[in-house]
Amino acid sequence: MSDKKIKIAVNGGIKFGAKLTAKQLIVLAKYLEEGEELELTTFQQLYIEIPEERKTEIIAEFEEAGLSCYPVGNYVKSLRTCNFCKGAEEEGMPVAIELNKRIAGKHVPFTLKPAYTGCPIGCGEPMINDIGVMKIKDSYSLYVGGKSKGKDAEAGILLMEQLPPDELYQAIDKIINLYNEQGKKREAFHKFVKRFGADELLASINQ
Repeated sequence: MSDKKIKIAVNGGIKFGAKLTAKQLIVLAKYLEEGEELELTTFQQLYIEIPEERKTEIIAEFEEAGLSCYPVGNYVKSLRTCNFCKGAEEEGMPVAIELNKRIAGKHVPFTLKPAYTGCPIGCGEPMINDIGVMKIKDSYSLYVGGKSKGKDAEAGILLMEQLPPDELYQAIDKIINLYNEQGKKREAFHKFVKRFGADELLASINQ
């Protein structure tokens, strides 16, 4: 019997704040040995190692407890969000949930970090992540190419404004597909945006 382990990312899904229930903590603890630790990332995820041969069974158990599970590596990470402090509808929680469902876990040339915030205060930090969404009144602004770390950290480019949800989903789908087709192996998304060009990216979306 193989004892090989794989790392997966888990969180409590998109809701009011990054929270876990007692049931979720208990089911996670089942797969931790004494002295083993859970790694909490800046992207509202916990990394846990599980036996590879039991992956399907364990993920089903986690999901039954209300945990969302994602692959680790060169994939689109789960959507980082704000705390929806003004309410689910006012800050667009249903849109954030649908967007996460559509893009999280997609394979990409290099780990891609999307972020969402429900108002211009920007608690979800959309402007300093790879793809950022900001809800303003009843529409959405889309940012690309932000970088949060390093001496060359910078805000992303405001690519599109006043998008309704369906157009937002379509634009982000096209951006990720284009990154998959045109991005170089292990090319960070912010570098891809600069190499490809924001104007060219926008033209490709609007084709």
